[in-house]
Amino acid sequence: MLLSRTAAFGADIQGVWMIEGEVAVAIAECAGDSLCGRIVWLKAPRDAAGQPKRDQMNPDAALRKRLVCGLTVLEGLRPAGPARWEAGSFYDPRDGRRYTIAMELKSANTLVARVYLGMRILGKSQTLLRAQGATKAWC
Repeated sequence: MLLSRTAAFGADIQGVWMIEGEVAVAIAECAGDSLCGRIVWLKAPRDAAGQPKRDQMNPDAALRKRLVCGLTVLEGLRPAGPARWEAGSFYDPRDGRRYTIAMELKSANTLVARVYLGMRILGKSQTLLRAQGATKAWC
């Protein structure tokens, strides 16, 4: 059970996290003992034509009409030690690519994600901040 493993490691990343004030992702338990995350808020939820943003860069043409708001972008993240999670995948709707992701909880409200293709050293780190209170225009 994920909650037991999370408690044993002394950290929990479940909840809503803001990325650069542009997007909020809700991380929660999913299949087995892994975590998943979906977009629950966008600062700019509409495109230039005023339509809701869609997954237009998806390599699968059949999925390009999906709304970005509500889209699952994080899957399969598993506990890997105290305050660390690995072996997940991250789908970026901005470029339609899937990346490997690892996360480390730096404090109760700061989570650092390492997103990469192939080798971790060639990736990019992103700081996520735990959402405090309500955010306008949830999906």
